[in-house]
Amino acid sequence: MNSSRKITHIINGQPTSDGDGVQLTRIIGSQELDMLDPFLLLDAFGSDKPLDYIGGFPAHPHRGFETVTYMLAGKMRHKDSAGNEGVIEPGGVQWMTAGKGIIHSEMPEQQEGLLSGLQLWVNLPASEKMTQPKYQEHDKHQIPVEQMEEGIQVHVIAGETKNGTTGIIKNELIKPTYWHVYMNENRRFNEALPHKHNAFVYVIDGEILVGDNEVALSKGQLGIISEGSSIDIHSQKQSQFVLVAGQPLNEPVARGGPFVMNTKQEIVQAFADYKSGRLA
Repeated sequence: MNSSRKITHIINGQPTSDGDGVQLTRIIGSQELDMLDPFLLLDAFGSDKPLDYIGGFPAHPHRGFETVTYMLAGKMRHKDSAGNEGVIEPGGVQWMTAGKGIIHSEMPEQQEGLLSGLQLWVNLPASEKMTQPKYQEHDKHQIPVEQMEEGIQVHVIAGETKNGTTGIIKNELIKPTYWHVYMNENRRFNEALPHKHNAFVYVIDGEILVGDNEVALSKGQLGIISEGSSIDIHSQKQSQFVLVAGQPLNEPVARGGPFVMNTKQEIVQAFADYKSGRLA
C-alpha cells in the first residue's frame, strides 16, 4: 500500500556552543528533540564571523556511534589519533565510524568569507559499538547527482532514488538515506522512502510545503516525517534541503558527552579507557 508521509513535528533548534566556543544551532539532541532513532544529534553551523568558530573543535574522543560532516561552504580540517588527516571541502562529506574509540580534532576554515555545514550523529547497534574505527570520505565531485527534472537536482550522498541513483556512502546497519535537494520555485519533488524508516527534512534555504497536508517549513527548520512509503515536497521559492532517513535500532541509549553506549556501565568504562589512554 502506498502511503504519503506527513510532517508530525516542527523543530526550530537551540543556539548553543560546542568545542572551543563554536556557535551553532542544535536541532536534534536538544530539549525540543532528544533523538530520532537512530539519529542522536544534528548541528547546523554557519557564519561569516570568524570569532564564531575560529577555535574549532580541538582533540576530543568518541566511542559507540558515527559522525557525518557535510560541508556547504568553507572547509573542515581533521586529524585523528590513528594518523588520519585531511580536509573536507565544500560539498564534500565525511562519514566517520568512531566504533571502539578515536580521538580527533576538527578545525573549520573560512573560504571566500563563508563557513557552513551540518554534523549528524548516527547511533551504532550494540553489536558494532566496539568495531574498528573507519572513514568514508568523498569530495563533491564523487557524490552522484540526479537531475530529476528541470529545476530539481538531488545530490545522493546515501540511499537510492526511485530512478536508481545510488549514494556514495555504504552502510548496511541503518540503510540510510541522505539527499541534498535543490529546487527552483514552484516545483514538486516526489520520492519513495522505506516505509518504517524514521525520517526528517531540514531546510537549508528557502521555503517548502511537505506532505499531502502541505505543512510549511522555512530556512533553519526541521520537520519530523511520519511513516509512509513516499514523500511529496512543493517548493514555494528557490529552496534547498536535506532529506535524511534511517532504520531505527530500537535499543537502549546511554550517553556521556562524546560517548554513546547501551548502558551507564559502558559509559563509565569509556571514560576510564579515555583517562588511561586505552580508548584509541
